[in-house]
Amino acid sequence: MATPPSLRIDNLQLALDSAEIGQHPVEVHGALVGIICGGAVKSQEWHQPLLELMNDGQPLPPELAGLIQELAQDTVNRLQDAEFGFALLLPEEEELLAVRLEALSLWTQSFLTGIAIAQPGLNQASEDVREVIKDLAEITQVDLNVAEDDECEQAFQELLEFVRMSAILCYSEFVLHQQTDAEPQDQGILH
Repeated sequence: MATPPSLRIDNLQLALDSAEIGQHPVEVHGALVGIICGGAVKSQEWHQPLLELMNDGQPLPPELAGLIQELAQDTVNRLQDAEFGFALLLPEEEELLAVRLEALSLWTQSFLTGIAIAQPGLNQASEDVREVIKDLAEITQVDLNVAEDDECEQAFQELLEFVRMSAILCYSEFVLHQQTDAEPQDQGILH
């Protein structure tokens, strides 16, 4: 599934700048994904927490609000269906590795903030999720002084995949497992 043109990082940056919101698109996406992966999948669940983080709870201009809504729907669709290929909204590969690494760190930090807001009981999550959260916190402290070589690029790609899979794991635990638990169980009664 191709990302809609309106969800490109540069379009989101223009809308944020136009609204005079001093956040980077990766921070907005990271927080949004964190809130969604923490269990706030429906618009009425993620909207207000995201506004609190982005704009002190104030409404967004219509253009930016529309982009955020589209971004949220695209994110949920991609998380629900592995074939859609959930991906982090980060700068393109043409950017310097240090720029992409800084963006990954910002995304991860925002993701952790978002999931903590949506899922205040993180310390009661499964051991796997608690370990992933701890590892993600360490990624936010990554050294940004990196060489532009194949070895550092490979290490970045591994970190990126770890963060991506960590988000999917959190979504699985806090959304998919909750939905499964909420479904009525078939009692095997014949009518």
